[in-house]
Amino acid sequence: MFLTITTTGTPDRPATDLGYLLHKHPDSAQQFSTSYGTAHVFYPEADARRCTAALLLEVDAVALVRRGKGKGRGGAPDAALAQYVNDRPYAASSLLAVAIGNVFSSAVRGVCRALPEAPARPRPLRVEVPALPARGGPGLVRRLFEPLGWTVTAEPVALDSAFPEWGDSRYVALVLESDALTLAQALRHLYVLLPVLDDAKHYWVTSEEVDKLLRAGEGWLPGHPEQQLITTRYLSRRWALTRQAMERLELVRLAETDDSEVEEIDNAVEEETETEERPTPLAVRRREAILDALKRSGAARVLDLGCGQGQLTQALLKDPSFTEIVGVDVSMRALTIASRRLKLDRMGERQASRVRLLHGSLAYTDNRLKGYDAAVLSEVIEHLDLPRLPALEYAVFGAARPRTVLVTTPNVEYNVRWETLPAGHRRHGDHRFEWTREEFRTWAHRIAGLHGYEVGFTPVGPDDPEVGPPTQMAEFTLVAKEAKAA
Repeated sequence: MFLTITTTGTPDRPATDLGYLLHKHPDSAQQFSTSYGTAHVFYPEADARRCTAALLLEVDAVALVRRGKGKGRGGAPDAALAQYVNDRPYAASSLLAVAIGNVFSSAVRGVCRALPEAPARPRPLRVEVPALPARGGPGLVRRLFEPLGWTVTAEPVALDSAFPEWGDSRYVALVLESDALTLAQALRHLYVLLPVLDDAKHYWVTSEEVDKLLRAGEGWLPGHPEQQLITTRYLSRRWALTRQAMERLELVRLAETDDSEVEEIDNAVEEETETEERPTPLAVRRREAILDALKRSGAARVLDLGCGQGQLTQALLKDPSFTEIVGVDVSMRALTIASRRLKLDRMGERQASRVRLLHGSLAYTDNRLKGYDAAVLSEVIEHLDLPRLPALEYAVFGAARPRTVLVTTPNVEYNVRWETLPAGHRRHGDHRFEWTREEFRTWAHRIAGLHGYEVGFTPVGPDDPEVGPPTQMAEFTLVAKEAKAA
């Protein structure tokens, strides 16, 4: 089995950065033992303008049979010849997908210590798989890869070139090209979709495969138009596992619903009170309130925690007083959209030095987030289940400990003012809770006392005398002695 990944470079970003991202040096050929053969990684070409990494997998057919695929369903032996005479050594399948996951594990996770910002940066990519089994033909290949941002060339392979009348085989020669994806995204696409196209796996599928699918499909599978087909084939048509995966994917889809949908609700509600002039949308007022509070605090280095698609990060970048801005989000899909919104690939060097996008979960402590002047949690906390909220509290207030923390969240009391919002419904399908003003203040005072902060409150949007503002904001400030220690 054979696969190549090619990228091109620029004077400031040489193509040989691919070696750092894959954690495999271009000057040496390396081999890795697996339970079903040997994987080789080498570079047919490697210079600043163009670099190609190749993965060659030599399959040990005997070892593969001994690992459990030598028996059919119910324990009946497969045909003896079929155990050894098949396409496994030559055609991309779950064997190659597992090799990608093992040999390029750090690249799949988007981790690179030598170039920590490079994994989140889209780059020109060309992936070639000379022999790919495609049960569904070139049309299915395009349906699977094109929605992910790939330009797809899938040329059918003839059964026998000497006898064209025999027609095409079920194999295609695949070429994928994109300028908008990261290497980690590309590898995760291949990890999932190679066995999906083969519609077979070389090992028995258990419930662990659901977790693998969701990890590799993070950011792209929940919204894929062929989600059900991908899930069904990846899980070898085991219906109980497929149902479990589909239910979890639906929860992920709701959790990753675009921030723009929330803004549309805000805008629609604001339009109800429109008179002679169209009012400023609530989402814009929220960002303005955050920017004003940050400027009052004197913050220069700011964390946008749960940055989503980068609306606030973009607003911060426009103000030169913020010298370093770091957006953090658990969704790779959201970070990809944020990168496009900010035009990171076309940004000048000076401007690019001010902003970073990091993949991370706010439920875990992260040393990368320590030492900043301020952190913003804008419409974030209500997307967490209440039992998980203490983990975020400690990660931000106990571990990262910025001098200023701004938290905005909906005021549930204001919901009655919105005629388009049915009674008893929350503003967003993924909100796990929405607090009253008293509940929010009680929470904020508890956090401030526990972690050495003072806290004040600011209304965002029209402050109704009866039900308060649509958005409530808490401004946490580290007390003097704690700030000095931090």
